[in-house]
Amino acid sequence: MIEEVLAGTQVTLRPVRADDEAKLMEIFSDPEVARWWGDPTKSVRETIEIPEGESHFLIEFDGETIGYIQCYEEADPMYRYAAIDISIRSRWQGKGHGPDAIRTLARFLINKRGHHRLTIDPAAHNSRAIKAYERVGFKPVGFMRQYERGPAGEWHDGLLMDMLADELRD
Repeated sequence: MIEEVLAGTQVTLRPVRADDEAKLMEIFSDPEVARWWGDPTKSVRETIEIPEGESHFLIEFDGETIGYIQCYEEADPMYRYAAIDISIRSRWQGKGHGPDAIRTLARFLINKRGHHRLTIDPAAHNSRAIKAYERVGFKPVGFMRQYERGPAGEWHDGLLMDMLADELRD
């Protein structure tokens, strides 16, 4: 688990603490976040209870919590990589904060943790997120049919994207 505060160009990534429930509920209750993440109470609980191999961060901008980002690190040397997932509250979307948070975490995972490849797997119809990930350097590598169950119970497709260390864009 990463316990450092990471500073980006615009945002700061601070590790989630047990007393962050109210801030997390604010994020996961946002309609644009809940649309992808589902039940806010469940999302908060899963964010506070950090499994082995994962790191969870609040995204802060000018002292305000604007989102959440997490990563999973595969430690097996045969398959070593890291995966990222992110959510930004709707009023903060489209301002470059998401790509800055992703770039900040990606840079740390590559330069400090030694990962050569990162993955991210948005819903295939989440064009806004896909564009943000492409801005950082992620490329589509596969289409996963009926990959994830949405909040209403419907299956939707996922887009597997990855980025090699030398593809990270500033």
